[in-house]
Amino acid sequence: MTWILFDWAGTLAFAVSGAMVGLSRRMDIFGVTVLALLTAVGGGMVRDVLAGITPPVALRQPTDLLMSVVTAVVVSYGYEVLQLDRRRRRTMTLLYDISDTIGLASFTVTGALTGLTLGTGHPYVFPIMLGVITAVGGGMLRDLMAQRVPVVLRMDVYAVASLVGAWFMCWSWPIWGPDVSSWLCFIIVLILRGCALKFGWQLYHPRPGGRVFRRKT
Repeated sequence: MTWILFDWAGTLAFAVSGAMVGLSRRMDIFGVTVLALLTAVGGGMVRDVLAGITPPVALRQPTDLLMSVVTAVVVSYGYEVLQLDRRRRRTMTLLYDISDTIGLASFTVTGALTGLTLGTGHPYVFPIMLGVITAVGGGMLRDLMAQRVPVVLRMDVYAVASLVGAWFMCWSWPIWGPDVSSWLCFIIVLILRGCALKFGWQLYHPRPGGRVFRRKT
């Protein structure tokens, strides 16, 4: 149930963020749906292939696919109905940030949980890598299809939040078990990503006078 809960939360949140990127690129309903699907299930499918789970869960249990399609249609309809002035556009940006953050945290949990449950490979490297790939893989596919530099390669603290959350999940797993460690991971990723958005944290950029963390100006 823990895995299903976070899987559904991540699927819904990432489908929203993917659909919003498609709308911002002036795509038609098919393009918007494709981006929603890629964002919502792309990372999980890559995770399953790397973990030896074939066919991927998304192709055997189409709930995530259907949820993504419905979400894309609803978001598209809402975008068309609402007359977006400058104030509402800021609200849409906030909605994108919130949904993307929830998706990042939820899929970090499902990816790491998959690796820890399988119990193969290194007890830290395998689940952490699955967690990060699940969390950022779909967004990378989305951005490539939208002809953007992937967020994970240019944005403020993003994949690092997933890495830290997955590490804490691996550390707390033998101490508190799957439920507590899953929620701990989820909350840590939310806090780190939220603080990065709030305070403008960024990683070191190789430029004169750069710092490991700097505030946006």
